[in-house]
Amino acid sequence: MGTAAVAGLPALAAAAPKPAPVKLGVCSYSFTAAMKLAEVIHAVQALGIRPINIKPEFHLPYTSSAAEIAEARKMLDDAGLLLAGTGTTYLTKMDEGEIRQRFEFNKALGSPLIVIGPTAETLPVIEKYVKEYDIKVAIHNHGPSDKHFPTPQSALKVIQPMDPRVGLCIDVGHTMRAGVDPVAAAQEAGARLLDMHTKDVRRESNGSWPAVNVGDGSIAIPALFRQLEKMGYPGYCNLEHELRGEDKLPDMRISFAYMRGVLAAMG
Repeated sequence: MGTAAVAGLPALAAAAPKPAPVKLGVCSYSFTAAMKLAEVIHAVQALGIRPINIKPEFHLPYTSSAAEIAEARKMLDDAGLLLAGTGTTYLTKMDEGEIRQRFEFNKALGSPLIVIGPTAETLPVIEKYVKEYDIKVAIHNHGPSDKHFPTPQSALKVIQPMDPRVGLCIDVGHTMRAGVDPVAAAQEAGARLLDMHTKDVRRESNGSWPAVNVGDGSIAIPALFRQLEKMGYPGYCNLEHELRGEDKLPDMRISFAYMRGVLAAMG
């Protein structure tokens, strides 16, 4: 067909790549506490991932000076990483000074969200600072051993009347260990689901739930991602790698390859 034959047809714009139905990130907790933040950043770049949740106790202590916090933020920006949040930060004491300091730290770092381990008693105080600082908080459930919030549902009951910026960080591994289906938990959480710690665990005959690479366990990752897509979940699925070993990258690459494969199939 010649140029004249197509002159009257509308120009075909180059098709923009379709956004992934679920956004993948990584928790710095996946790496050892012995690693410096610069080393963690380099490892995350090697994984081809941009969003990162920083564990303060590991890689940027709450005792950091203003200059150290600013330098950390510059390192993230220079590396092209996106700060998804920080945590898990435990706020179990009725200490407003400590709670305010945690929010001040996250404000200085430019963090939009804090993954928290609170109590029902400290949550109203935390909510007050959520409103003051406009920083979201997401309650992390820690499974059967968690005396405060073992399941997403146990946290959901407490936060229902609270500001919508108070939500959940569903840890899918601990959710499974508590006998709850992560897919159903995500659906029930709805708009209160602000963050996720993604991993896989496998049920053994002795009743234990060891950590395994994503895709090798008992969690229905494809069904979970489909549910998140259906909900229009705006947050991140941050890999929290819990397998032991000094070199985490090979297993983390396996987990990300599996999750990317699931997302590609969905697309």
